[in-house]
Amino acid sequence: MAFNRYEFSKQEQKRYNTTVLPTIEKTFEDRYIFSREGDRLDLLAHEFYGDSRNWIILAIANNLGKGTLVVPPGIQLRIPPDNLITDLRERYQQIQEER
Repeated sequence: MAFNRYEFSKQEQKRYNTTVLPTIEKTFEDRYIFSREGDRLDLLAHEFYGDSRNWIILAIANNLGKGTLVVPPGIQLRIPPDNLITDLRERYQQIQEER
């Protein structure tokens, strides 16, 4: 006989949704730079997009940001265009409305 472990508890069972990160395709509008000592994803996002919260765009595009925002010096980074951010935001809102 299986028991629900929350049966005698007043604590509610929580459910979490899985976050699926978008893929960022390469385009002809992408810029490329070489990272320098002291570069971080949030600082680069502020420099190129005007908002440090968009660091995730750079992290996904360059397969970085797993545990740290620091970018190793001397690697080539792809900077997707600004219009990608609005496209991703619209897709995210559309997904939220469908739920």
